[in-house]
Amino acid sequence: MRIGIFDSGLGGLTGYRALRELLPTHDLIYFGDNARVPYGTKSGEVICRFALQHVRFLLSQRVEAVLVACGTVSSNALELLERTFPLPFVGVVEPAARRAAEIASQKSGKILVLGTAATVGSGAYEKAIHAVDPAIEVRSVACPMFVPLAENGFTSPDDLAAVEIAKRYLQPYEDFAPDAMILGCTHFPLLSGVIAKVLPAPVQVSAGEEAAKTMAEKVR
Repeated sequence: MRIGIFDSGLGGLTGYRALRELLPTHDLIYFGDNARVPYGTKSGEVICRFALQHVRFLLSQRVEAVLVACGTVSSNALELLERTFPLPFVGVVEPAARRAAEIASQKSGKILVLGTAATVGSGAYEKAIHAVDPAIEVRSVACPMFVPLAENGFTSPDDLAAVEIAKRYLQPYEDFAPDAMILGCTHFPLLSGVIAKVLPAPVQVSAGEEAAKTMAEKVR
């Protein structure tokens, strides 16, 4: 089976890698829109237009299913894609929400969501988490500088600039003490060491990896 995967840039390769491990014999086609990254600062209309273009390209490559390995597109355009194209789609929001809710429900019931501004503004993760467990307390933080850091290779826990940026975003949530932290943009796992240096306690949930698991279950 040929599966298409797309993201705004290289972040979706975290989902590609996980899916390749789960489905080693499948043909995977990856598209990264490096020319127009980042997506998190763009309007919903623009995000939807880009998403439609990407799926049309992947259809030209004869894909039979699509993993939307972009938190911003999954939050803002997944329903449009499902209405427009007769393909099975998997986005990153619901799989990550289920996994984080599973972790938090067994502990103190707190989840911190990290995403782009467009993802956080959509409220998609909160909706998906509360669909699993309405009692979970969710807080979300937009981390707009994480995507440029990842795209330009500033991902080491020893990178002072990356750590200082992470502190600015995450230190206000130390007292919140989340059980799980959703890395809601597929670029963010590339900064997992930096993030853990600032907030080491929460279990990190990679949106791309969880989506890959869901896709593997769907197509097997």
